[in-house]
Amino acid sequence: MALEITHKLIKELQGYITSQKDGKIAEFFSDVHHADIAELLEELSFEEALYIIRLLDSETTSEVLMDVDEDIREKVLQKLSDKEIAEEIDELDTDDAADVIAELPEKRKQEVIQKIEDKEHAKEIVELLRYDEDTAGGLMAKELVKVNENWNVLTCVKEMRLQAEEVTRVHSIYVVDNDGKLKGRLSLKDLLMASTRSKIADVYIPKVDFVNVHDNNEDVANIMRKYDLEAIPVVDELGVLVGRITIDDIVDVIKEEADKDYQLAAGITQDVEADDSIWQLTRARLPWLFLGLLGGIGAFLIMGNFKETFKENAVLFFFTPLIAAMAGNVGVQSSAIIVQGLANDDVKGSINSRLFKEMLLALLNGLVLAIFLFVFVFVYEQDFLKAFAISISLVVVIIVAGLIGTFIPLFLDKQGIDPAIATGPFITTSNDIFGILIYFLIAQLILGI
Repeated sequence: MALEITHKLIKELQGYITSQKDGKIAEFFSDVHHADIAELLEELSFEEALYIIRLLDSETTSEVLMDVDEDIREKVLQKLSDKEIAEEIDELDTDDAADVIAELPEKRKQEVIQKIEDKEHAKEIVELLRYDEDTAGGLMAKELVKVNENWNVLTCVKEMRLQAEEVTRVHSIYVVDNDGKLKGRLSLKDLLMASTRSKIADVYIPKVDFVNVHDNNEDVANIMRKYDLEAIPVVDELGVLVGRITIDDIVDVIKEEADKDYQLAAGITQDVEADDSIWQLTRARLPWLFLGLLGGIGAFLIMGNFKETFKENAVLFFFTPLIAAMAGNVGVQSSAIIVQGLANDDVKGSINSRLFKEMLLALLNGLVLAIFLFVFVFVYEQDFLKAFAISISLVVVIIVAGLIGTFIPLFLDKQGIDPAIATGPFITTSNDIFGILIYFLIAQLILGI
């Protein structure tokens, strides 16, 4: 059951800290999940959080450090000695341990690694640190259960028991050859049903999904999502089994990618949080705001070339915000659908077929909206030609905005650029400008000005 964090609970805990009632604090946290402890620590001052962390046992502390906010973890690591950090590292799986060490300054990394008592654990952490953090190698853990295809069932069970002691959760049993190359996976049911003298080579399943150490995190996430996997083995360039990636790691990747795409769509160019400094937030927001400013200036210059049109048809001016808003909205809708499809690997077929489909969709939506707008303008102005010009402009603007919103993310994806940037101010600003230009050109043509 989750811990309910209330103001009364925090005050009680702060009272224990002030009075240095270490026994009461230890008793308080004895049955609390590490995720709840991490959440509670974020409600306290840093000094109070550090006081509690120093009281917790190494196993609990290591788990809490992985769940607590990155900024708090960084401050805690600065206060802990190299030996204290090494003790926490010893309790973590290799992937989490590598993540913690990667946050340390280069000099401290070496000092902490040298103080890790389990030298085999330290060696595996060092190996993981060599991989880029955005690859399968940087995401994987070394802890897994693997068996040799030449073992018999009895030997296999004995070896599995020994290996399982080092693994928090056994998702799969992998089969390798004498060179350590991945051959397949072993079904626990098949293992239980087989004779103790049977060879693993006769009972294992050769079909197994896997990824390479250099595969991108997003590609790994897509594979695990597509095939509904709880874990996936990782092999090196020679096909040797070197680790595994579990679903909890992939959830973190998906969340980070969703946060990044959401910020890009909102016009924020860097990974920032609400409590970051004003300077960091300004640097993240200003580029797209500047783009919006340029877009506004562009719209001003375009409208300035149609002064005579405004003088003779003032009603056109009042519908300019509507045309610009519709262009921006349609563009964002179209690009959002494509970006979502690209993220889920659901976008199939050629670009031309996608553009044709979007054009038909935009045409249908545009006609429905244009009919409503035509009736409104005609009733309001009692002028068929003006109502027709504004309505036709709306249809064309919607079609163009839909095509732009579809093409740009597909084009960016082909160029290896994150298409999520297309759902933000980039699409809105470009469609505003094109929308206004198309609007006045068509109005000018129809009204004969």
